[in-house]
Amino acid sequence: MKEYKIIQKGFWKKNSDLEDAINRFAREGWEVKSAIGDGHGNFSRVILERDKYR
Repeated sequence: MKEYKIIQKGFWKKNSDLEDAINRFAREGWEVKSAIGDGHGNFSRVILERDKYR
């Protein structure tokens, strides 16, 4: 079974803040499943996935 987490980049936050968050979650076993853009070439939401019972 899988579990999912959605993280969102705030309007005023830098891309590096989102990158830091993704790397932090990756250390906890999360993998990027999908990234959603804002229509201007920037990612606004990232969907993460990991095994629920790991």
